[in-house]
Amino acid sequence: MSESNPSSNVEANPLTGGEAVVSDKVLADRAMLQKAQAEGKTLGTYIKLSGPGWLQSAITLGGGSLAGSLFLGVMGGTSMLWLQLVAIVLGVVMLSAISYVTLSTGRRPFEAINNEINPALGWGWIIATVLANMIFCMPQFSLCYDALDKNLLSLGGGEGLGDSRGVRWAVTMVLFFAAGFIVLLNTKQGRAAKVFDIFLKTLIGMVVICFFGVAILLLAKGQLNFASIFAGLIPDLTQFVRPAGELRESVANLSPEASSFWTGRLMGTQRSVMISAIATAVGINMTFLLPYSMLARGWDKTFRGLARFDLSTGMAIPFVLVTSCVVIASASSFHNKIDDQLASSDVAVMQTSPLFEKVKGDLTARVDSTLGAEAESTDEATKLQMIADLPKDEKLLAAALVKRNAFELSQTLAPLLGAERAKLIFGLGVFGMGFSTIIILMLINGYAIREMFGRPNSQTIFIVGVLIAGASGASWVELWTDPDKKFWLAILASTFAVMLLPIAYFTFFLMMNSREILGEDRPTGGRRLGWNVFMGLAVIGATASAGVALYEKYLAPDPLSFRIVAVIWVAYAIAVALGFALKKKTPRTT
Repeated sequence: MSESNPSSNVEANPLTGGEAVVSDKVLADRAMLQKAQAEGKTLGTYIKLSGPGWLQSAITLGGGSLAGSLFLGVMGGTSMLWLQLVAIVLGVVMLSAISYVTLSTGRRPFEAINNEINPALGWGWIIATVLANMIFCMPQFSLCYDALDKNLLSLGGGEGLGDSRGVRWAVTMVLFFAAGFIVLLNTKQGRAAKVFDIFLKTLIGMVVICFFGVAILLLAKGQLNFASIFAGLIPDLTQFVRPAGELRESVANLSPEASSFWTGRLMGTQRSVMISAIATAVGINMTFLLPYSMLARGWDKTFRGLARFDLSTGMAIPFVLVTSCVVIASASSFHNKIDDQLASSDVAVMQTSPLFEKVKGDLTARVDSTLGAEAESTDEATKLQMIADLPKDEKLLAAALVKRNAFELSQTLAPLLGAERAKLIFGLGVFGMGFSTIIILMLINGYAIREMFGRPNSQTIFIVGVLIAGASGASWVELWTDPDKKFWLAILASTFAVMLLPIAYFTFFLMMNSREILGEDRPTGGRRLGWNVFMGLAVIGATASAGVALYEKYLAPDPLSFRIVAVIWVAYAIAVALGFALKKKTPRTT
């Protein structure tokens, strides 16, 4: 891509490879940046021109991040605050590398990977992105519906939306068309694109304010322990093999038999939650969105510093603030806590606990492990009494395995925040997270489908891609509410999205070190060493997470899911090997 030339608006279009008329706004932005860089006063200009980082923030602050943060707080209290912080820092490093490669070359990453690295890596990356967009869009629609039903439309004594299939479809279609309209604004130049940016930043700002406000209110009520919060920011890798937070002490206080049982029970879930939290910080579709959103804005080498600033402020800071506040609020409400009814040794009282049915399975398994061969012949009443007689620490551990949601959290904090205020804050925050993610998933899919068809300048194919993701997400009414279908969809998504992320990272690691791709822009000396160290850590972290995820599937009670994942991975590994062996470079079109 050519450098900015104030005397001419014609230069190479990175999305098509042909000539393109660059808008006056892009030229003005470049001139503004060049002037700020020459004067050494870039902060104000960076803030004014930021954009793609906020797109990343809109997708990373979704239902997955919310669920992961909630469960981290339940299981580890504030001792797991470090996890998402480390994940997002490494994610920003890798996304910064992606932006550097893209803006230095002006080439579309899909084309560059296929021609210069390995077409199997390029196609695997784009297929995983499309599948992730289509599948992960479903829970975002569900999340928005629940926020309206359980919080926003139940304010002031309202009855919410209910469980009617017809109402679900009606609300879903309104969300679908509203999100589609907003995505199309981003394709326009001038005021429409500006409205899109402002809307998205406002939505992210609302999410941050809502959850940060909860933390401030908890602080005002004296519910926060700053010593434990700061301690939780220090990485603790032993949490991958030992229970976290106060649960570690609870397990240590038990008999060897009970300790062994609960450690085994806890660690499978705890590792899964940790992997989920890492995976939702930076997803594979985010690695696709960033370069194409920058190219679509006309960014080039001049914008490389802005890109790094944008990722750090527009994506990382909102993500860390929101997820940390959710973890803190969840820890305050649920970690190592049960109600008096569940703690009771009276069977009748224990059964009145709202948590009892949710913990009954794990507590019954604990009793059965004690009974051994006699478990099958022991009557229900005797088992219930044995459950009631279990130490409080064991009931606390069982409660830690119960998944909570934002609506339960808002109810728990109602005495502190006020019932209506809690509903409003959590309703707005959760709806904002879900709706912003729907918008971005649809946007990414438009770019990806366009690339798959080799028509990077086709507005028609872009709209088709947007509608495919939106329609898939809208199908949550039929698919995501069915536990069996949801299970297999989750396996499909995790196989391609979570486990392919380290391959995407490794691909961009190779691109950052490729002289064929970067030429004179390839970092050298200390800068190259720094990039490689931090990118290497990101690759190792993503690979470890994918490995643990695969191991958890191996240990799962359903061996079929592991076999499916293993077959897909063996087939893909063969495709990658053949891609390196048979790849022939094609002439660059840009």
